[in-house]
Amino acid sequence: MIGRPLRGPFVVGLAIAVGSLGLPSVALAQTTLTVGKAAPNADPIIPINVGDQLGIFKKHGLNLKIVDFTGGSKMATAMAAGSIDIGDGAGTEMALVAKGVPMTAVCESAGPIPFIGIGVPYDSPIKTIDQLKGKKIGFSSAGSLTDWLIRELVRAEKWQPQDVTGVAIGNGAGNIISAFRAHLIDADVGVTSLFLAMEEKQTGRLLFPVTKYEGNLAAGTVFASNNLIKNNPDAVRAFVAAWIETVDYMRAHKAETVKIESKITGFPESVMAKDYDLTIGMFTKDCKFDPESIATLKRSFADLKLLPTTPDMSKLYTEAFIPK
Repeated sequence: MIGRPLRGPFVVGLAIAVGSLGLPSVALAQTTLTVGKAAPNADPIIPINVGDQLGIFKKHGLNLKIVDFTGGSKMATAMAAGSIDIGDGAGTEMALVAKGVPMTAVCESAGPIPFIGIGVPYDSPIKTIDQLKGKKIGFSSAGSLTDWLIRELVRAEKWQPQDVTGVAIGNGAGNIISAFRAHLIDADVGVTSLFLAMEEKQTGRLLFPVTKYEGNLAAGTVFASNNLIKNNPDAVRAFVAAWIETVDYMRAHKAETVKIESKITGFPESVMAKDYDLTIGMFTKDCKFDPESIATLKRSFADLKLLPTTPDMSKLYTEAFIPK
């Protein structure tokens, strides 16, 4: 999910028996849904693959056709074109709902954002958040989530805007390592699993997840196309129920989850085990939308001038498909 622009167009073969898990299906048998992921391996989106491989979605009467995108705006474009039924991304895509993309948020899957963190060079003397004052911090691109999170750091610490210099360096480990080595940046806002992997190679290290200063913002959000909501609401209910069951399984089965996640992300199990410990607590237990998340999103839309007017957030999401 890292680096997905906030401005509209702002994270395996393993057979495991799951017949005794979760809730009964409410969708018609063999309903096929095309599911778009805003990023191939972002932590709050990975449950799609986990539940699919465990057979949980199938148990709820759903066959998933999973499509990976490189950003929430591209996922929303596919939704607008009628190419996908479900979109798995972040709450920031609610701004695109306000702009007219025919989809509705149906599940806040993750509230906080521990899968994004601030990393530094492996041998950096920086050890605390206070030591970031006066430093150059890398982010992916202007107007991106990582750009906004630097602004949030300044706001949370009550610093002046000039107390931190943001530097756009693009995405990827190669860009971050090169910027570290060339001393273009002192720190970077990026994916925590990437910094954990860099620690093993002694090229960088995780300083802290951004949850150290940032609260809930619907970091993970599931959207359903308005067409699916109108024509097959039972499929939406089944998807949300299967999602909840998948996350319940992940909480109770660390080893199995880490194996699947490692094959999806390409990071070794040692890295994903640490990442699991950092991120498993971010998932909501019931898909309900948290007032803090909604308020933070509304503020972010205003901060980044994503919309001409402040939206009525209640019209961008629904809890009608959450199991009772």
